[in-house]
Amino acid sequence: MGSISLRSVQKTYGHGAKANPVIQGVSAEIADGEFVVIVGPSGCGKSTLLRMVAGLEEITGGEIDIGGRVVNKLEPAERDIAMVFQNYALYPHMSVFDNMAYGLKIAKVPKPEIEVRVQKAAKILELGTLLQRKPRELSGGQRQRVAMGRAIVREPQVFLFDEPLSNLDAKLRAQTRLEIRKLHAELGVTSLFVTHDQVEAMTLAQRMIVMNAGRMEQFGAPEDVYARPATIFVAGFIGSPPMNLLAGRAEGARFQVDGQSLPLACAAPRSGELILGLRPEHGGVDASEVPGWALQVDTIEMLGAERLVHGRIGERPFTLRIDSTLAPPTAGSVMTLHPSPRHLHWFDPQTQARIA
Repeated sequence: MGSISLRSVQKTYGHGAKANPVIQGVSAEIADGEFVVIVGPSGCGKSTLLRMVAGLEEITGGEIDIGGRVVNKLEPAERDIAMVFQNYALYPHMSVFDNMAYGLKIAKVPKPEIEVRVQKAAKILELGTLLQRKPRELSGGQRQRVAMGRAIVREPQVFLFDEPLSNLDAKLRAQTRLEIRKLHAELGVTSLFVTHDQVEAMTLAQRMIVMNAGRMEQFGAPEDVYARPATIFVAGFIGSPPMNLLAGRAEGARFQVDGQSLPLACAAPRSGELILGLRPEHGGVDASEVPGWALQVDTIEMLGAERLVHGRIGERPFTLRIDSTLAPPTAGSVMTLHPSPRHLHWFDPQTQARIA
C-alpha cells in the first residue's frame, strides 16, 4: 500500500528568536494510487514539504507515514520512493539504458530482471529506439522521460515529482503532462507532484494541495477548489485570469464599491464589509435592460476562441472573459453585467475565509 499520511507536519529553520517556520502544521491523507499535486507560489514551502516526504529534509514536528510506516527517522533509500527532479539529473557519460538501470545495479538486482524492467519502462515511455543514446543526443522532453523511466524501474510505493516540467517549453510541457497522466493511469502508483503552475495542477491532479506561506490553504479536487475556493488567496491564485475580487460594503441586495452601487439578484450573506468574488467567465453579459453592474472598458485582448476585456468597476480592476464570436466592446465604452447569484463568492476581509 502506497498511502501517504501527513500529520501536523512542521519545518522550522533556526532556533529561538531566529526561528523561521517554513511549514506550519500541514495535515493530509493521500490514498493509495492517488495523484496529488502540491501547488503554490515560489517560497510557499511546497518543495520543502516534498523533500520531507522524500527524507531529504528532516522534519521539526509531526509525522509522515508512507504505506503504514512512520518514516520520520528513515533514510530516503529506506522509504520505497522514487523521485523525478526538475533538472533530470542524468549521467552524461551513460546511455539511456544505463541511466535507467543504474539504481537497480547498485541495488544488486539480477541482470535479467534489470533488462526486463528497463525494456518495460522504455515501452511505456516510447524510449525503445533511444536506449543506446547518450543524454546529449536527446531533446529536453526525451531526457525528462528517461528520468521518469529511471523512477519507474524502481517499482516504488510512491513517485515524487519536483517541478519536472519547468525546463520544458510550453508545447513540450503540454505533451509531457499527457504522458504523465497516461503513465499514472497505467501504473496506478501514488504520486506527489510539486508545481508553481496552476494550469499543471488543474490538469494533472485528482486532488490538489494549495500552499501559501507554509500553510495548506485548501485540499480538494481541482473542480471543487476552482468552484468553491476556501480563502481569498485560493480564489486569486487558482484560475487564469484569476477571480475578480471586489472589496466593498453589503447592504441587503446592494453592494457598494467605491461609491458605485451594484445590484444583487439576492441578498448578500450578511451586511457590512465583505469581499465579493466573480470569475471572469461568469460576468453574465446579455441584452437585458435591467440595471446591472457597469464595467468601464479599458482594453481588449484577442486570444483566439475568447477575448479578455480589462476594465474597472468603480476604481477596482476587473477582467471579463467573453466568446470571440461576440461583437467586441470598444475601449472607453461601458458594458452592463448581470452575474448569476450562484456564481458570486463571498469572503470575510478579516479572516480571509469563504462565507457560506
